[in-house]
Amino acid sequence: ALTETGAGSDPAHMETTATPVDGGDAYLLNGEKLWCTNGPVAEVIVVMAKTPPVVVRGKERTQVTAFIVERSMPGVEVVHRCDFMGLKGIQNGVLRFTDVRVPKANLLWGLGQGLKLALMTLNTGRLTLPAACVGTAKRCLQISRQWAKERKQWGSAIGQHEAIAAKLGEMAATIFAMDAMVWMVSAMADLGATDIRLEAAMAKLFCSEATWRIADETLQIRGGRGYETADSLRARGERPDPVERILRESRINLIIEGTSEIMRLFIAREALDGHMRRVGPLLSPGGSVASKLPALSKAIGYYALWWLAQGLSLLGTRRFGNLGPLASHLRFVERTCHQTALALFHHAVKHQTRLAYRQQLLGRLVDIGADLFAMVAVCSNAQRLSQRSPGDPHPARLADLFCRLARRRIHERLSHLDHADDRRAYRTAQAVLSDHYLWLEEGIVGGPDG
Repeated sequence: ALTETGAGSDPAHMETTATPVDGGDAYLLNGEKLWCTNGPVAEVIVVMAKTPPVVVRGKERTQVTAFIVERSMPGVEVVHRCDFMGLKGIQNGVLRFTDVRVPKANLLWGLGQGLKLALMTLNTGRLTLPAACVGTAKRCLQISRQWAKERKQWGSAIGQHEAIAAKLGEMAATIFAMDAMVWMVSAMADLGATDIRLEAAMAKLFCSEATWRIADETLQIRGGRGYETADSLRARGERPDPVERILRESRINLIIEGTSEIMRLFIAREALDGHMRRVGPLLSPGGSVASKLPALSKAIGYYALWWLAQGLSLLGTRRFGNLGPLASHLRFVERTCHQTALALFHHAVKHQTRLAYRQQLLGRLVDIGADLFAMVAVCSNAQRLSQRSPGDPHPARLADLFCRLARRRIHERLSHLDHADDRRAYRTAQAVLSDHYLWLEEGIVGGPDG
């Protein structure tokens, strides 16, 4: 129980509180939680709540603490079971806590450790979502393949027409990459000692968005039968492929476990963290110029060598020769990683603290990183499969196609990282919010104005 009506990914707005009583031997829990999966039927609930703040280096710091709460405790109430576009099979609801007395022994990890616990749980928990996305995407490919072979138009199966064939080819290559990415990050998680925050976030972002596109293309390939429900298809004697349901169910993946927008901001923040630790003291408003000179000297010395190393790396190598036709793709990954690092650094210098607000720019950099990661995973998986079945060219062909498609996307994003249209779109959005375009909403039949 973490999310609230006014607090999703930002815990600073959390209103549920846990107030110490009986000299700290217990806590009184008060608040309301939204979208608690299994909440309406659970006997044990992990509740995140604000506990009294602590002072760190003269500044007050909010503490979020995790509590084990039993359904039988007085004051625990199920207010509502939520109903969604999809996910009809889960119990999900609103829980209210009114003066729930929770013993001190029910703290998880201790005071102020709630968010850390939640984030660590999300790291591996996030992997279940891209894994499920892979299964969904594979089902879509199965449905699309069968229909593209059966359905005839203009004298041949629709899979023989280039427009549909292009969809099927990209679908297969993307699913191969998704599968490789999930297995790679899962293996990293199994190692135990590896920090997989970035990799898990990238797998979640990449696979959830890819699955949504694949589900949409599957519906397009199936046409009217994709839009029709499986029950209706079954009732009139056709194969009940649940494409309509798959599309509804797939949409939530871009929201739960961190929205796509939050994932991009999280990954960008992690990428910038090392730079900010080095130059943060220089950008802080306080302090004299003289006090910042030592930090400036260190930063100049470090970045002079760093920038030179990145630039030299762009000259290229002849590595990965044992991978045959996939070698050029991994060399591209190596070069582009350095190119992307330089781009991030240059924009950090240009925008400084304002870079955090250039979310479209950061989003493009993150998408480049996700595609690069997927390219590494798919080439690695293709190599593994080729060693298992020597002479089978199909894994390498799938990997090659995916890498070519990814390279096209990367080139496009790199050439338009900081686009002037971003600011135009932002200004237009602010005009919309200022009600300058209310006339665009006129003429709605049955709208609030009749």
